[in-house]
This record gives sequence, C-alpha cells and structure tokens, in this order.
Amino acid sequence: MQIATWNVNSIKSRLDLLTRWLEEARPDVVCLQEIKCVDDAFPKSAIEDLGYHVAVHGQKTYNGVAILSKTPLEDVATGLAGDGEDEQARFLEAVTSFGAGAVRVAGIYLPNGNPAPGPKYDYKLAWMERLRKHAAARLLLEEPFVIAGDYNVIPERRDARRPDIWLKDALFLPETRAAWRRLLALGLTDALRAADDDGDVYTFWDYQAGAWQKNDGIRIDHLLLSPQAADRFVGVRVDKHVRSWERPSDHVPAVVELAL
Repeated sequence: MQIATWNVNSIKSRLDLLTRWLEEARPDVVCLQEIKCVDDAFPKSAIEDLGYHVAVHGQKTYNGVAILSKTPLEDVATGLAGDGEDEQARFLEAVTSFGAGAVRVAGIYLPNGNPAPGPKYDYKLAWMERLRKHAAARLLLEEPFVIAGDYNVIPERRDARRPDIWLKDALFLPETRAAWRRLLALGLTDALRAADDDGDVYTFWDYQAGAWQKNDGIRIDHLLLSPQAADRFVGVRVDKHVRSWERPSDHVPAVVELAL
C-alpha cells in the first residue's frame, strides 16, 4: 500500500491538481496539510468520486488537515493532546485496513515557528514535545504507525540546497533539529533516509527568486515509520514533477510504500 503526504496550500486553489495527481498516482492513503477551510467547505464529493473516504479537521483561512483513504477510516481523532487551549487544526489520526493488515496514520502540520526566538517558536517546540509524547504512547501499541506531514523541519544540512541561508530560521535552528532527533530516538524511521542517503532530495521550493527553476529546495515533508511499519517498508518516492504543473503548491507529495 502507498501512503502519501502533501501540503496542498489551499484545497480550494489546488483541487484540480489534487484530483489530477490522485488519478495519476493512485495512493491508498493521503495526508493533506494546509487545506485552509472549515470542515463543511472541504470538497468531499470530488474526492469521494475518485473512490476515497475522507476525514477532515479544518480551520477557516489557516492550517487544516485531512486524510483520504481508499478504505473506511476508523478510530478518527482530531487535535494533538497536551494543550487544551490549542485550537489550531494541525493534527488528525485514523486507522485504515487493507486486506488482513491495518495501519494507523497521523497527518500533521507542524508549526513553522518564525520569527524565532519568540512566542511562535516556543509554540513550535512545545508542539514537537507533545508530538513526541503522543508518538511514544502510540508505539506501545506495537502496530504499523505512520506519522506523515509537513514537519517544517530541515533535519540536516543535506536537506537544503543552501543550508547556510537557513541557519537562523526556525526550520533549521539547533533546538528544532534536536527536537527532531528526540522524536526519531523513540525508534521511528525516516522513510526517505531508509532508502536514500544522498542529498539533493527536496519537497519544498519557495515561490520567490526562481527557487524551483534553480532547484533551491528544502526537505521538510516527512514520513516517519514505527518499527512495525518499517519492517514492511518497500520504497519511497517524491513526486517532484508536480511542482512544474500550472499554479502548483510550493510543496510536492512524498509517498511511502508498505507491504501490509
């Protein structure tokens, strides 16, 4: 089965691109970020017409996440535990079954954190710690579990074409990368790094300064696998060509294949 993540940067603006890619790639599960709409405004019918079940955790104008699945979604949960006052729509989790196998998928849109230092960066680091604690609890279930989404984290220098320009950015600050390593230390596997140890693999290119044309990208969209999911790892890819389509998102889909 194929599980994908894609920050679409507004479902209203990218619906045609999303449906085009779904018809081309045929992923089994897709985690979407930055849908930028409330639940009722999400174009469910257009997605359901392509054979997908849909779960949405939306927010007007900002944020918002969704999970699409070719099989019914169960045990759907919205919001990341640990802060009862956090109203931002950044976390959605569900279980989906394929044949004799089932997988739990969490779709996340981790905070950007800029400007740093400041309240937004404090929120980012606190959110990452909440995610670490949630993942630790889920790993106790010993089941295939994938945390997929826009992490707004550049893990290493090789994950940026020009790492030096990101040194003071919240995506690449030492505290951010340390929080990322604490997450991996739970026993999670970075799917892309399980298959590709080289640099020059990116998932985001800014709209400014010809970043796409210069391949001036960064890798901030990730798929983390529990040990039980990693045991079923087949391969991973980044659908870079989608960035060249008309009126694209600044992110592209990343897809992991598991043998369930």
